[in-house]
Amino acid sequence: MNEQHQSQTSSCAGCGVQLQTEQPERPGYLPVAAMGRDPVICQRCFRIRNYNEASSIAVDQDDFLRLLGSIGSTDSLVVHIVDLYDFEGSLISGLQRFVGNNPVLLVVNKIDLLPKSMNVNRLRNWVQKQAKAEGLRTVDVVLCSAKRNIGFEHVIDALDRYRNGRDVYVVGATNVGKSTLINRLIRDYSDMERELTTSRYPGTTLDAVHIPLDDGKAIIDTPGIVYESRMTEIVPRSFLGALLPDKPIKPLVYQLNSGQTLFIGSLVRFDFVEGDRQSFTLYISNALNVHRTKLERADELYADHRGELLGGPTLAELESIPAWTRHSLRVKRGFGKDVFISGLGWIQVNGTGGAQLDIYAPKGVKVMLRDSMI
Repeated sequence: MNEQHQSQTSSCAGCGVQLQTEQPERPGYLPVAAMGRDPVICQRCFRIRNYNEASSIAVDQDDFLRLLGSIGSTDSLVVHIVDLYDFEGSLISGLQRFVGNNPVLLVVNKIDLLPKSMNVNRLRNWVQKQAKAEGLRTVDVVLCSAKRNIGFEHVIDALDRYRNGRDVYVVGATNVGKSTLINRLIRDYSDMERELTTSRYPGTTLDAVHIPLDDGKAIIDTPGIVYESRMTEIVPRSFLGALLPDKPIKPLVYQLNSGQTLFIGSLVRFDFVEGDRQSFTLYISNALNVHRTKLERADELYADHRGELLGGPTLAELESIPAWTRHSLRVKRGFGKDVFISGLGWIQVNGTGGAQLDIYAPKGVKVMLRDSMI
């Protein structure tokens, strides 16, 4: 009883967050067996101190926006990490109005997932255009893969170029590779022999871990924001390994006539309702099953075989996922477009003759048309 009470009321000696022993993914977690440490610090601070490992925690949108609001009153460089594979799903909407006049460096992670033939300059131009359309002003865009150590020297160069003796706030959504990139920064850019200092934002119960730099400033790792409009946030955790690719995607090309349907696992249904015969390229995890059928058979097939023949989460797991919502999209003639499905990937429409498409995805998941990335 005393141990339980301590876990609910004690604060971490490292970052000041309230300690708890029940939810490893939430702030302040430490195993019950670690409560006897002196001083008592949360698992996140323990990993930073002992292993140079920062494990990003997650918070809901309201808490995160309060956290962002305090950055505007500082003089800092803001590093916004996004996932190239889930660009629109991981971009923080409205970031500009929260960070004030502070410069924003956009670090686009996971470029290793795209085919190696991808033109990097074209990709950077695409990112800049998309970010501008979302109202985000950036001082620079850096493409990298923190996991594969591709382009990381450009991240370090950009920090040196734009920091100008200021603190660095690192912000991003969950599953964008933020903790991997923070860990690289700790190894390559931080003096971890100094005592780790931490602080909390006033008016919140959240922690922001300060990783000291040689000049007395810090890299400040903020919690990851949870966007429930991403497929990654609504599937069972046991299925994330299949949903999130960890190696270069092998694009899947399907020649379809109007009146044909593609099922992507049991998660998404793609109906080619109307248009000339044309090809569609799927940029999704190759661990997902894709099944083609006629539109007239699609309802029956899904009812009889979801979670089984169609693949994806099991029938029991599908019960916890929101029911489908239909998105009707019209691709105009002569425009190269992607059908973007947040957290799943995208489907490139290769024809220029136009198309009428119906996309069925779990309610709340972001589905949209965008200019083709590739």
